Amino acid sequence: MTTPFSDLDQFTALPRVDGIAVSPDGSRVALTVSRRDAEGTGYRRSIWAVPGPSGPGDAAGSGAPVRLTRSAKGEGGVSFTRTGDLLFVSGRPDGEGDQDSDAPQLWVLPAAGGEARPVTRLAGGVGGVLGVAASADTVAVTAGLLPGAGTDRTGVVAADAELRGRRKDRGVAAILHETYPVRFWDHDLGPDETHVLTLDLGTLREADTTPPLSDDGPDGDTKPAYPPHLPAPLDLAPAPARSLEHVDGVVSPDGAVVVATVAVQEARGSRSTIVAFDVTSGQRTVLFDEDAVDHEMPTLSNDGRTLAWVRTARFTPQGATPQEIWVATLDGTAVSGARRIATEWDRWPNELVFEHGDGALLATADQDGRAPVFRLPVDSGTVEQLTHDDWAYSSLRVAEATGAVVALRASWQAPLHPVQIDADGAVTPLATPAALPEVPGRLEEVDTTAAEGARVRGWLVLPEGDGPHPLLLWIHGGPLNSWNQWSWRWNPQLAVARGYAVLLPDPALSTGYGLDFINRGWNAWGQAPYTDLMAITDAVVARDDIDETRTAAMGGSFGGYMANWVAGHTDRFDAVVTHASLWALDQFNGTTDMSQYWQSIFDQSGLDANDPHRFVREITSPMLVIHGDKDYRVPIGEGLRLWSELAEHHAAEDGTMPHRFLYFPDENHWILKPQHAVVWYETVFAFLAQHVLGEEWKRPELLG
Repeated sequence: MTTPFSDLDQFTALPRVDGIAVSPDGSRVALTVSRRDAEGTGYRRSIWAVPGPSGPGDAAGSGAPVRLTRSAKGEGGVSFTRTGDLLFVSGRPDGEGDQDSDAPQLWVLPAAGGEARPVTRLAGGVGGVLGVAASADTVAVTAGLLPGAGTDRTGVVAADAELRGRRKDRGVAAILHETYPVRFWDHDLGPDETHVLTLDLGTLREADTTPPLSDDGPDGDTKPAYPPHLPAPLDLAPAPARSLEHVDGVVSPDGAVVVATVAVQEARGSRSTIVAFDVTSGQRTVLFDEDAVDHEMPTLSNDGRTLAWVRTARFTPQGATPQEIWVATLDGTAVSGARRIATEWDRWPNELVFEHGDGALLATADQDGRAPVFRLPVDSGTVEQLTHDDWAYSSLRVAEATGAVVALRASWQAPLHPVQIDADGAVTPLATPAALPEVPGRLEEVDTTAAEGARVRGWLVLPEGDGPHPLLLWIHGGPLNSWNQWSWRWNPQLAVARGYAVLLPDPALSTGYGLDFINRGWNAWGQAPYTDLMAITDAVVARDDIDETRTAAMGGSFGGYMANWVAGHTDRFDAVVTHASLWALDQFNGTTDMSQYWQSIFDQSGLDANDPHRFVREITSPMLVIHGDKDYRVPIGEGLRLWSELAEHHAAEDGTMPHRFLYFPDENHWILKPQHAVVWYETVFAFLAQHVLGEEWKRPELLG
């Protein structure tokens, strides 16, 4: 009998919860759920509702999930308005505008029932919801607008539509860049720039059947104007350049102010500042801005009077720095009394939200291979850990009226699913439309002591039986990361179903063990991170249920860097799989999408000493190199150079090698298309079967 972990087609078909929102009264929780489409070539999101912590009927977790949306384009970015209406973003046709356009727009689904209807009709679409006022009809969204559309706060949207139409009619795709960077992760930046637009949902009306016209076009030609029945978008920051590309922010409860992160350009990089925008006047007030410091993750108290955020001094080759939690009193667009809280808390918050009553912040943070929920008192009291289990929590949401807390949680035994978190830390699962699959592996925590005395820990996922089992060392990316929760892309349960034990270690540079642990590997990626990995591998292969004679190492991104370093420094592994890997640091640092950051955390000696390509001649383990052409974080040149140098030093006279190169022309840093994910796993498992299990090489069928 096959299972989703023994059959890759079944695995890619599993539904996946990936977003959550809670209504103001806590009675409803909205979930976004991704499912494979009918063709099996992509995923589509839909929105589901489940009873919330204060919903009618029985206790939390009861009640059947109800699907709220259904479209070919899918939906995402869910938020609730103050009245309980549901906002979401979708590229579905609205039945009134340009039916050839698939630009995503903001939609609203009434709480009282009825059809969803569009709230925007922006030529370039909506990026997402930045924030929603708790006691007003104001919503802030992000949207891309062309720089040539001007700076008129009310007219820029129509001008942008006109310019886009002219570019489309003339087939122009060229982009003129005036600052660095020019791309991010998997997409080019431009030609548009990210803006923040505010909308007054109270002005949404029924559509007029007669399209409005204006004569704003060139040469006096008549062009459609922005539909008057939709809320008129108001540009919060005209001419932003690249300052809002990674904007994060919040709307004050009364809808009068938006507090957001705004980047200030610095040569090839930028620093993050916090700015308050008056919605009516457009006046901007810089709240916090310091040289060599980033101010990020702003959040407001429920009464709108306290601002909290994260302050981080810029990392340098000398080390990473603390992520400090600060609070200040907010009065309109003015702040006072800024002070640091949780000063003894040696963790990096993943998110911050005020609890009901505003006496404390709730945060999640990596810790010891988990990601608990913490309570950080605003009065500088002692930080309290609320959850004490093996789960990683994320997406904390607090119901405005009741204070009910919901979140998503996951571990290596279960993917993301919704839960309720009580004030005493008790956790109750909520209903979910994505049933948790039964996994084949069992989880054990393992640790060892590094040479200088540091504790190095990880998870060991084991198959059934006494073994001894072949071992896969899986190295996480980041490097500022932790193997603490479920991944659909690197899922050890798939390997466990094929008889492997999988070691998921957190070496130096990993988060959740304090700043000193991170800095053990700083500017020295090939040193303590490598020896930590070897030390915990030594401890695991000493077990009776692990077969030391059958092992492999795998990693992606920074994990791929470490896989390359491992391959050049030991012959203990029968095979090495390196995905989206850093190979030549001198080349990578100038071609990645964020050169300034990577060059700022290494000095020249660190780069030279820890460059894996210098050890290509020492590689003896067969390597499977995997790379996507659309990867801009670790550009394809890394994979191409690695493959070229493997051939240069290890190819036979006839060109044959034990190595393989799996190349995806249309994938990025991650392999996202379902059938490509299948090919990825099939190729990895075939390569491991050949070199670890001694089986004959079997080329995956769909590779031709």
